[in-house]
Amino acid sequence: MASVASKLETAAVEEIVNGLTQGLAETAVETMKAQNFHWNVTGMAFGPLHELFQKMYEDHFTAQDDLGERIKALEAHAEGRHSEYLKRSAVAESDGKIAAEAMIKELAADQEIISATMRDLAALADKHGDVVTNDMAIERAQTHDKFAWLLRAHLG
Repeated sequence: MASVASKLETAAVEEIVNGLTQGLAETAVETMKAQNFHWNVTGMAFGPLHELFQKMYEDHFTAQDDLGERIKALEAHAEGRHSEYLKRSAVAESDGKIAAEAMIKELAADQEIISATMRDLAALADKHGDVVTNDMAIERAQTHDKFAWLLRAHLG
């Protein structure tokens, strides 16, 4: 039986894996940032923000596994070093020493970055006929769009 990767051209696999790795890096950085903010948020909205940030990092942790496993299904190396994620990611880490409103704004902007990465990946996968990666990327973009909306709703 032929592997997934053998059904795609080598250049297509490399492009798709590059997009998956970008999404993995950004998701990993955002996972830790959301957990950091979960620990450090204070103020009148502590309860709902603490809960929302936890939902985000739990979702993102699972997504990291899905993205990494998709890379492996394409017979490529799944990067697992945070140092490499930080070099690659358009999402920056934070020390968590900021006000709740700033946390919300940062996380919302990050969600939009990751959603854009996932939409780009979906288009690339579609171009190469990789329906599985396309579907995964569309689902992730929808999730990040929803988190961005939930975050922005806290700003009024």
